Amino acid sequence: MFKHWALSALLGILLGLGGVHAIGQATCVSFTSSLSSFPVVSNNRATPILLSEDEWPGVQRAASDFASDIERVTGVKPSALNYTAGQTPNIGTTAIIIGTLGQSSLIDGIVNRTNLDVSTIEGQWEAFLTREVTDPLPGVSNAYIMIGADKRGTIYALYDHSEQFGVSPWYWWADVPTTHNAEIYVASSGCAHGTPTVQYRGIFLNDEQPALQNWAMVMYTNGTGAALTGSPFNHYFYTALFELILRMKGNYLWPAMWASAFGVDDTQNQPLADYYGIVMGTSHEEPMMRSIPVEWDLFGVGPWDYSVNAQNIYDFWVVGAERAKPYENMFTVGMRGDGDEPLAGGTNIALLEEIVADQRQILTNTYPTVNVSTIPQMWCLYKEVLGYYEDGMTVPEDVALMWTDDNYGNVERYPTVEERNRTGGAGVYYHYDYVGSPRNYKWITSSQVAKTYEQMSLAVARNATRIWIVNVGDLKPYEMQTEFFLAYGWDSSIWNMDNLDSYIVSWAVREFDLPASDAQEVANIIAYVTRFNARCKPELLNSTTYSLYNYREAETVLAQWEAVNASATRIRDQLTSDMQAAYFELVYHPVQATYTLANMWISAGYNNLRASQVIVSANDYGVEVESLFEQDYELEVEYHTILDGKWDHMMDQTHVMYYYWQQPQGNTMPFISWIQSQKLALTGAMRILLENSQGAWPGDNQYDCAQGYSCPNPTVYLDSYVPAGNRYFVVGAGGPNTFSYTATSNATWLNLNNTDNYVSLSAPEQRVYASVEWSQVSDVQYALISFNATVEDQSEMSFTVTFIATNNIVPSGYVGFVEGDGVVSIEAAKAARNTSVDGVTWTNIPNYGRTVSGVTPWPRGGADQNYSIGTGPSIEYDFYTFDAYNDTNVTVTAYLSPSLNALGPDRPLAIALQMDSDDPQVSYFIPNAAPGSLPDAWNQWVSESIVTVPMTFYAPPGAHTLTVYMIEPAVVVQKLVVDCGGLLPSYLGPPESIFMNGTA
Repeated sequence: MFKHWALSALLGILLGLGGVHAIGQATCVSFTSSLSSFPVVSNNRATPILLSEDEWPGVQRAASDFASDIERVTGVKPSALNYTAGQTPNIGTTAIIIGTLGQSSLIDGIVNRTNLDVSTIEGQWEAFLTREVTDPLPGVSNAYIMIGADKRGTIYALYDHSEQFGVSPWYWWADVPTTHNAEIYVASSGCAHGTPTVQYRGIFLNDEQPALQNWAMVMYTNGTGAALTGSPFNHYFYTALFELILRMKGNYLWPAMWASAFGVDDTQNQPLADYYGIVMGTSHEEPMMRSIPVEWDLFGVGPWDYSVNAQNIYDFWVVGAERAKPYENMFTVGMRGDGDEPLAGGTNIALLEEIVADQRQILTNTYPTVNVSTIPQMWCLYKEVLGYYEDGMTVPEDVALMWTDDNYGNVERYPTVEERNRTGGAGVYYHYDYVGSPRNYKWITSSQVAKTYEQMSLAVARNATRIWIVNVGDLKPYEMQTEFFLAYGWDSSIWNMDNLDSYIVSWAVREFDLPASDAQEVANIIAYVTRFNARCKPELLNSTTYSLYNYREAETVLAQWEAVNASATRIRDQLTSDMQAAYFELVYHPVQATYTLANMWISAGYNNLRASQVIVSANDYGVEVESLFEQDYELEVEYHTILDGKWDHMMDQTHVMYYYWQQPQGNTMPFISWIQSQKLALTGAMRILLENSQGAWPGDNQYDCAQGYSCPNPTVYLDSYVPAGNRYFVVGAGGPNTFSYTATSNATWLNLNNTDNYVSLSAPEQRVYASVEWSQVSDVQYALISFNATVEDQSEMSFTVTFIATNNIVPSGYVGFVEGDGVVSIEAAKAARNTSVDGVTWTNIPNYGRTVSGVTPWPRGGADQNYSIGTGPSIEYDFYTFDAYNDTNVTVTAYLSPSLNALGPDRPLAIALQMDSDDPQVSYFIPNAAPGSLPDAWNQWVSESIVTVPMTFYAPPGAHTLTVYMIEPAVVVQKLVVDCGGLLPSYLGPPESIFMNGTA
């Protein structure tokens, strides 16, 4: 009983403005004149730009980008002039005037001269306002003033307008064409933005080999890299990245680390970061602005062990602090072992406290006139480091605590109420890319925007808003997800569950100039691609991930991919040539690449299954696997050759046939089997397969019955509420002999299709569907289906299957889900009733999870409200059953997102289920683990992207209501499955049951 998730009014405004391409922020740009607008470009004339000579250099640089962006859009470039106080600018009567409060004498003078009210931004972090003012300067009658409260506030004002003009932040990094307009106007009332939600919003380039490093080596060096490290990540690379981060309204960067050292590779890296306006940091394992392991390997003396080598390590850190002193930084404190490992010698809290104390002494010595508590510092509670904190390590009050996810997008801990008053604040380190157990995932986008929103909204609610950083690996192909992470940190108030989908729609409009309907289709494509890849990371796929025989799961997954591919292809085919590269990088390649991979693995599964069933179609599937394996590489080559090889190597990442967590050294084709197609099966040419079975008839097969040999002919069951509505049989070729077959039934109520056809080496499988005229069936009725084959050069063959039809009846007017195939499967969003308590309601998260969506109590709120069993917000599901274990018991399995006990070990996640009016049952489904570690089953849960929680209830045949109660916040329910005795193994669970709406 959830409301319709229509696009928000925000999207309507954005699309209605016709050409305005900003995402989320208030818009103040148009392309036609009005009485309340100011001309940026009009009648082929660009209004000149004025800045003060004493303005921040980074603002001067961004203003140059701003002028170039105007030229990109209109073909007319405005002049940009430095203004000297006391002079009358010879520019005409209008100007765009840019500057920073307290830094620009030009802006400060105008504020005083015009009495402009800047109280809304004065003293605020990264805030800005723009508006038209009259008589700002002698000779200038009207000007559009763009004022930042600080350096980045001014820069963001410029890039905010550039985006609205039609220049995507990804104009270079994803080749998004600029939207052209002859004229640009801005509203006289201007645009404004206050302090961002999150103070430091950044990205981490990590696990950057082989793709990003190989690409940068070609793009930015002569192939040799830096003198000491061989790294290609020089200032040419980083300045392009700095601009991108600022255009996305980020401000913070952890640089590439594994084979590079930001401060050593290029001596211009650090000063240019500061010049651009980027706050530099280092990763969770790299204290005091020094690269680990690269710099220590180059310059360190002795072991990386503070207990035995403190002085050398201390001196090493001093160099890092001194080198960073002139620039804006966030210092990482604490220490991990070499190579992103735990400290040597195990947990030693006293030693760690000594380390932090020494690091702060270094900062005190480096900045002798500054109180150390005001120097931005961060301690990242990653893996075992969280254990040190939980075990009692004292962290200085002013040091920001950066909580982390589990590397798979599930945050391990948020600050509790008691931890939210720390002066240093708190933050989150999040992952879109990871190297480690259970499996690396570095190749393709596999993170859902809805999942990011769900987890990071908890960070907002719990005041973890000092620092957000996301591991983006090679940056590409995580473009859209990266921008969303930063955009949500920039202003979390804009986005909610009602309009979350509009983010991707607006993104598609901006990037591809699509009309609203096609933009929505692109949003659907992105939602499906990330859903499919998130429910099982591509690196974790294998040939039996999806069931090849139960619930038609594998073929349904392939059909879904085929539909997404068709949709993506349709959009591609209507785009202009200048849009093709961007669309390929951002949408089409992720679809093609992962569809190819999924198809290859599923085909390998069918190959091996058919080989075990002795059907020569196994060979066709083998050929398909080989073809898809080559296609996988061809897509990589296509990516590397677009735009004359601009992105060569960016898809170097291996991704096929992992043997353990680490990446394979090369892609290896999945294992396939071959059948001797010219040799006849022992039992003859005709092979019969059944839906929901691995078996094969006639002859022996270990899955034909428990004994595995001398098994009777099979029996097939169908009831009136099976979602598919029919059963299928496969008639297959057991050798080279062509045969014709007929399929007949002795019952008039049983309908068969494809009853008369040929099977041969060129067409080795035929599928026969059996359906029932339920109006002719009372209760339970039996029929026989005969398959008869006329075989070339062989005797005729005949095989009989028993078919049992059960016509289950629900009461007239019943509303609810109905058991079919011995199960009831319900998507959690399909609740019958939804009861709020204290303003908290189970709410749908659109495009979330493995199948349809997820529901969670909302709002979470900062108070972390919880409830005793049976008293909290609830959702109810009505269903009807016919069968049960012993006619009384059913097992209800809740499919839950693998969230963690992020409120601490004394607040474990919990869910309560109630059957009818019986007492609710509760499960604390995530066991607490030792501090700094994860539960034993965690690798399985994140591999499958689900936690299944079963409970057994008394539920005799008839109508029932299942109630789900909130106990703790942050539980996400995706699906509910009631097993009445017929549940079969599958990855995603049975398909949704038939819903009766009270009509015949």
